[in-house]
Amino acid sequence: MGDPIMRQTPIKLPIELCVFSVKVALAAVVAGINITGIMGQRAIAQSAPACEPPAAGEYLLLVVSESGQTPEQLRRTLPPNASTTVCRYLDNTVTRVGGFTDAEVANSWAQYLSDLGGMQAFVARPSEATSTQSQTPNTQPAPSTETLSYNPQPLAAGYAVLVDYFNRPEVATDVQQVLGSQVGLVSYGQRPYLLALHTSDAAVANSVLQRLSDRNFLALVVDSRRVVLLTPTVASVD
Repeated sequence: MGDPIMRQTPIKLPIELCVFSVKVALAAVVAGINITGIMGQRAIAQSAPACEPPAAGEYLLLVVSESGQTPEQLRRTLPPNASTTVCRYLDNTVTRVGGFTDAEVANSWAQYLSDLGGMQAFVARPSEATSTQSQTPNTQPAPSTETLSYNPQPLAAGYAVLVDYFNRPEVATDVQQVLGSQVGLVSYGQRPYLLALHTSDAAVANSVLQRLSDRNFLALVVDSRRVVLLTPTVASVD
């Protein structure tokens, strides 16, 4: 007789231990992905130049770039002459939009961008020192035309038909379908509104107001001189 065959009994791990091992492995993978994403975002932020502070009397709109698509989305939304720069603010990569001389206009844009795509936008105000210096005789050269290329202005005298979009920018598409014309974006009373019509004819303004009200839009007619035009055409919202 030959030597007896030695059979090794397989070691069976308890089910609980197996599940725990899988969970630990998955947690390690997820942690690795999160760490990689955080390090990648920090690397991008470090590669961008530091944001320049606002000039005297200037308000900056800073939009956090959570993805590479944020600057492109801004370019589609903001007017073509808006001055945008990708830069670093603290540990974040942001898109810097300069040239605002009115805090109400800058805040209206910040709110609209937040409503549009959930973008984190905030306004940087000029420091007190800068504001104090602006009251003294200006001995420095005037800001470049590139910085002030986007300079929103109040509408001319007349009537403006505004629509409250209730934090739903897609309402602009519905208004366009009703009126058969493009819809703008304005700032009125420190809030953004859709601009349905600007006219010098009170009868035309009231007619458009009635059409919108009949379709259950919250519309109002106001003195257009108190309305600041942000952009004449609102980008379409998918």
